[in-house]
Amino acid sequence: MLDLLRPLLDAARGLDLSRPAAARAELERRFDPRGPAAARLSQGLIAAYQAGQIANRGEWPVRFSRLSKAVPETDMHSIDVVVMNGAGPRHRHPGGELDFCIALEGSPTFDGQPAGWVVYGPESVHVPTVAGGTMLIVYLLPGGQIDFAPAG
Repeated sequence: MLDLLRPLLDAARGLDLSRPAAARAELERRFDPRGPAAARLSQGLIAAYQAGQIANRGEWPVRFSRLSKAVPETDMHSIDVVVMNGAGPRHRHPGGELDFCIALEGSPTFDGQPAGWVVYGPESVHVPTVAGGTMLIVYLLPGGQIDFAPAG
């Protein structure tokens, strides 16, 4: 599975997440979510999901799986795959978060953004929400850092 996700990890390498909009633009330049490589990645992830290999834990509206802890082979990003059709738990990103979002059903948005890259900067807090359909999301967390009990 890491071989399939290598293009996402390569695209994320060395990004400064303190400017999320600039980081997103750079990710789109490095790995165009509308390009042929992204289509192949999406097909592979959808097949793995349909085979029950990923996002096979939890209950709707959030099904999830942890593919890797933050290790040198993942450039020190943890990798989670989530399939959502609603809201997930509020959390904080100490080091930021990079999300590659794939529409599965309907015309879904992730926190109001369409399929493609979504970036959160360090110390950001949100309630991840998919509206308008179902979305498969690959979460890359620098250092594997996430806090599910953020202050107010």
